Parts: sequence; C-alpha cells; structure tokens
Amino acid sequence: MKFLLLLSIMLWQQTSLLAQQSLKKYAIEKTGCYYSNYCAADLHLEYSEDSSKVYSGECTTDETTYGVICVQLLRPMKDLKLAEDMMIAYLDYLKSTMNIEKSVGYVKGYRLHKDENTRGVVDYWIDKDADKWKIKAWTNGRFIGLLYAYKSGELSENKVNQFLDSFVFPQN
Repeated sequence: MKFLLLLSIMLWQQTSLLAQQSLKKYAIEKTGCYYSNYCAADLHLEYSEDSSKVYSGECTTDETTYGVICVQLLRPMKDLKLAEDMMIAYLDYLKSTMNIEKSVGYVKGYRLHKDENTRGVVDYWIDKDADKWKIKAWTNGRFIGLLYAYKSGELSENKVNQFLDSFVFPQN
C-alpha cells in the first residue's frame, strides 16, 4: 500500500513538472505573428523612430529569462537581403541597450520553417553581468521577430532551441 501511494505521488510530481515545461502558443497582439513560450510574457507596445510598432516582453521560469521582440515595419521591404541587413543593424542597436559585451557573431542563412521568403540569424551573447544569451532573429520584409533566452549559467540548448524556433509570421 505504501508503495502504491509513493508511486502515485512520484507520478503526480512528474506530470506536474512536465506540464510546467511545455510550450504554449501566444499571439503577438493583432499582428498575426505567434511564438511559443514556457511562460507568459507581458507584451508592451512602443514605436520606433520611424513609427514602426515594436512589441516586446519577457518572462522568467527555471532561472531562464525568455524574451520576444516583434517589429511591425511601417515600410515593408521586398528585398530580403536589405531586410536582413536592417535586422542585423537593429540587433546591433539592441546589443548596446541590453549591455551586451561579447558576441560570437551572427550566423546567417537560416530560413524560418524552411520558408525561402524569410531570413534568419543566430548569435550567442554575454552581457555585463556575465549572463549567457542565445538569440534568433527572423525577417520576412514586413516584420522582424526576435526571440532570446538568457541566464547566469549554461542554457539548456534543447529547451531554448524549441523556444527560439517557435516564431511564426502571419500568413499572406
């Protein structure tokens, strides 16, 4: 009897832990963009210098902070090379505002969900507090989507990658 009770408690704890670790899909306001996260980020709307809408938010779970930034470009770009260059310039700007002191360097050539009408980059950063970051940024010429995760210790690559690969642009 004690064995069954102990087994039941262990199974309940495992089920609770797994439920806490699963991704949930979140809409980025009414942009048509979505992402999945382990926690609910409270999104805030601001406007860039050119009046593009910038949605951003963060949340923390299991000592890891997960963040999202979605820029709805006021002036969409058809040339994806130019859109990628603009996205990288935006990331460089963010590095200064987020106190990033070191970076590996952008790795280009990514396509969001194998969509040739997207461009993506990956980078690893370290901030002034020695927190370790991994970021993935995407553009389709109409939006820039950035997902990032950071913590003071080593990031869980598999868990973070599931989050970073979850961004979805609106259907045309």
